[in-house]
Amino acid sequence: MVSYLWIKRVLDVIFAFVLLIVTSLIMLGAAIVIKLESKGPVLFKQERPGRMGVIFTICKFRTMRVETEKDGEPLSDMERMTRIGKILRKLSVDELPQLFNILKGEMSFIGPRPLLVQYLPLYTPEQMRRHEVTPGISGWAQVNGRNGVDWETRFEYDLWYVEHVSLRVDLMIFLRTLAIVVMRRGVNQAEGVTMEEFTVAEERTFRV
Repeated sequence: MVSYLWIKRVLDVIFAFVLLIVTSLIMLGAAIVIKLESKGPVLFKQERPGRMGVIFTICKFRTMRVETEKDGEPLSDMERMTRIGKILRKLSVDELPQLFNILKGEMSFIGPRPLLVQYLPLYTPEQMRRHEVTPGISGWAQVNGRNGVDWETRFEYDLWYVEHVSLRVDLMIFLRTLAIVVMRRGVNQAEGVTMEEFTVAEERTFRV
């Protein structure tokens, strides 16, 4: 696996560089419309744990309004989502800034999605194994339900990838990802825009 991970890193750098050139005009257009539609930064930045739990800053195009409440009431993700944000998510254009994370070695094209830093204390030792590989833009969990699967299943998919990482598996995930983007399915959960929060209650269930 070690030899393949080295080859994978080389391929990540090559394809990320090429895609940055190919999608440069798309990214420029996305940045302009985001800025015109709502106030706030073009990019959404957030700390996430990478390989071996090392913290890095992930970058995505902002798809939500910066306001978190209206008339004193908290706004849901659906209410905060901008019109252009919905389009960017459906087409996965919001993920393009992560190409810079790939060039820096913080992410890969394929791997378990990097989750929130505050989830780290909630993981079981087995679940922590998801950090044995570099996190990715797309992974085994994403092509098997994306945000529509529950946390337990998602972690099972992530661990399966860690144990089976190979060129064949990465190519399979890549092709399935393209199909999902084209068909625009599985972007959001049925009852919300983003994956529901991972809680202590869920973590205790996994320990049983």
